[in-house]
Amino acid sequence: MKKSTFLLSLLLSSVSTAVMAEGYQVNVLSSKQTGMGHTGVAMKLGAESMHFNPAGMAFMEGTADFSAGMSAIFATAKWENDGVHAKTNNDTGTPIYAYAGFRVYDNFKVGLAFTTPYGSSITWPKNWPGATMVQHIEMRSFVFQPTLAWKILDNLSIGGGVMLAYGDVNLSKGLMDGDAFNGAFHGVVPVSVKLHGDAHVRVGFNVGVMYDINDKVTVGASYRSRIRMKVKEGDAKLEYSSDRMKEIIEGLASAVPGLSALPLLDQGTFHAELPLPENYTFGVSYKPTDPLTLALDVQITGWKAYDMLEIGFNEEVLHGFNQSLVKNYKTSFAVRVGGEYAVTERFDARAGIYFDQSPVRKDFYNPETPGMNKLGVSIGCSFRPFDQFSINFAALYIAGLSRDGNYTNHNILGQPEVFSGHYKSSAFCPSLGLSYDF
Repeated sequence: MKKSTFLLSLLLSSVSTAVMAEGYQVNVLSSKQTGMGHTGVAMKLGAESMHFNPAGMAFMEGTADFSAGMSAIFATAKWENDGVHAKTNNDTGTPIYAYAGFRVYDNFKVGLAFTTPYGSSITWPKNWPGATMVQHIEMRSFVFQPTLAWKILDNLSIGGGVMLAYGDVNLSKGLMDGDAFNGAFHGVVPVSVKLHGDAHVRVGFNVGVMYDINDKVTVGASYRSRIRMKVKEGDAKLEYSSDRMKEIIEGLASAVPGLSALPLLDQGTFHAELPLPENYTFGVSYKPTDPLTLALDVQITGWKAYDMLEIGFNEEVLHGFNQSLVKNYKTSFAVRVGGEYAVTERFDARAGIYFDQSPVRKDFYNPETPGMNKLGVSIGCSFRPFDQFSINFAALYIAGLSRDGNYTNHNILGQPEVFSGHYKSSAFCPSLGLSYDF
């Protein structure tokens, strides 16, 4: 039925950001490794190895190792088409992390990690041309990971952890643009919908292996499983530009067949299920001299699993609105290179660079998550005021490689409309962390 097509595209996009924010993976989960371009799968990072490669924690030397930190993400996206421009005014993202590792035996370690591996916040102008697709998104995700690591031989270790993931989302977008009904609402989005959904706890796993080829070269590999997140009950609320506009829209809803389902948004709840993709990461680290460490990581992300998003209403009267939305993502990869140099016994300097491929295809490009190939450049340092305590800082700049994109949206009457444009994005991310071991 045509009236459902628009509403379903609206709700489906909200659920996609609820559990995995399109192609956005948050990689700033260690201030030290952010300074090295997110490398770390073949490095012995103590408790922080739980995220990069749990096998690395087996080489932890002390009795206990603690690390925690936070980053600030200042991101901007721009859109342009036929001389019309729009720019985001985003809230600052604040991903956090905390790791705690403990020695049980010399060759056996346990730990607990808390990270925010998926998340985004994007705010477009309320009345911009793409308002019927997105005005604002804020998504949060949280993962607890209890982890075990075992050093089988002096130069070989394995490790694994259980990932307990949950999150939530808030989204707002226009139900019709300002030029609907022969320009009756020109320049103003007359009614928007605000959606909220909770993704309940789901379980995945993270495993890895690490091997010292010799005193200078270490190789590592890790696998982070796909997690199927579920939103069991999402709800929606309508927001009108004015009380007068509410009266007008309610009058239209009773008179125009395509709008007759509009009041049901305040009465129904929906459910959906979709995957957070699996990750394969391979790496090598090399110490040409004692003070210098170089690292190379290659990551493959199975975004191909996100080919279709299904949604269904929990109320029987709304089952006619159940529908699917094609996403058609592709598997993507990232290549990262980093270096660390011990300038003195108390001060380390770091630098890194990486290329991250977007999983979003050109003809499925939605401004709710304007993904594009990205180039990141980072620097960082650590200062140890005393031997066991370290203050870690990093700064990362991400340049999106601008691209054109199209997306087939549906208007309030269920008619397809192609939304096109040229997109640019950039972000600056400072990060501060503290670590302590004994």
